[in-house]
Amino acid sequence: MLNLSPVSLARTYEQEFKQDMMALKVLPPTIYMRVTEHIPQIISFIQQIMSNGHAYSTSHGNVYFDVQSAGNKYGKLIGPFSDMDTEPVVSDKKSTRDFALWKTAKPDEPHWVSPWGKGRPGWHIECSTVARWIMDERSLPGYLGSDKGQQKRMTSIRRDAFFLYTSLQEFLQSFSSEEFRMFCLRCKYRSAVEYSKDSMNEASSILKIISSFINDANAYLRGQLVCEPIQEDVLWQSLNETKLIVKAAFADDFDTLRAVDAVMDLIHHGNRQLKTVSKHVPEARSPLVYGAIVSYVEQFLDLLGICQQKQVSVEGKDSALLLNVVDEMVDFRSKVRNYALATEEKVEDGQQKERRRQMVKDREPLMKACDGVRLNLAGFGINIKDRGTVSTWELQNCKENQEQ
Repeated sequence: MLNLSPVSLARTYEQEFKQDMMALKVLPPTIYMRVTEHIPQIISFIQQIMSNGHAYSTSHGNVYFDVQSAGNKYGKLIGPFSDMDTEPVVSDKKSTRDFALWKTAKPDEPHWVSPWGKGRPGWHIECSTVARWIMDERSLPGYLGSDKGQQKRMTSIRRDAFFLYTSLQEFLQSFSSEEFRMFCLRCKYRSAVEYSKDSMNEASSILKIISSFINDANAYLRGQLVCEPIQEDVLWQSLNETKLIVKAAFADDFDTLRAVDAVMDLIHHGNRQLKTVSKHVPEARSPLVYGAIVSYVEQFLDLLGICQQKQVSVEGKDSALLLNVVDEMVDFRSKVRNYALATEEKVEDGQQKERRRQMVKDREPLMKACDGVRLNLAGFGINIKDRGTVSTWELQNCKENQEQ
């Protein structure tokens, strides 16, 4: 037994909820509204609905919304009801479709005094009352009466429950808030959310692909990644088509799944042309189109609340110095590695072949040392990518490296 009052218990869970939302990087609402602080308004709201002929009270102290009084307008946007009227009425309702606006109190249950006796609000009426209190009266036909109600349109959004059988704290030990957000974006908000380790791994993989592309594209923009000449027309067309698809997807009942897929297709086209080459190629470069693609992808992620900043936090006055040190270290390693890889390209006789084999053998310890540096830095979240004679680096989650 916690020996807490209902209000204290509710406040405890309220604070835990707020902390969980912060952990998931969900922006707080403009205002928090508590039902317990609006009981008089709820009672008044119910009385008005009854005055309009859309609700009735019973001898048991309950108040029900009379669904039949709304005619065919009630439930119009959520499809037809099942044939519930044929079921026997075993309560004090007129019809099994009617739902409670006020429920009489049970023994030892929190309650408030109302014109119908001690009781508490039904959950259907809570949001309606608070919504009117905060916003306006324009979307509440049952409250306003049938004349005004015929001129208004009610919107109903069905949200299926999503249950995690572990605490959020335990969940975030395995996955990040960005991964959870991407998991949600891969599901339509109207559909039931099926959680599994595989679906979370898929969301994680998508974020890794996006992050890898952004890092590779930025390496190309800095001149660190040498590629064949880019087919700019193909990429510009893909970027423009992606913008149109994403806009249409968001306009189509906020279809985030289709929007994410479109962006991933764009990244696929971008990756296909970011192929490094070891041989000499003309210095024709196309930084503008890749800069535009990276900018659009980052704006898209920011719009959806996905932070693509470095997963390993580097903060404080020494952050720039630390990043510069890593740059110098990776650059030095790249020079050592290139020296270890360097061999004579033309081999004319057996003596030169033997000299080449001896050179490779002598420089083998340098290659092992370079590999050792790469593996050791990976343990600190610094991922070095070797592309031919060019090496770049990026920050990533240390925990992922330990699990691999």
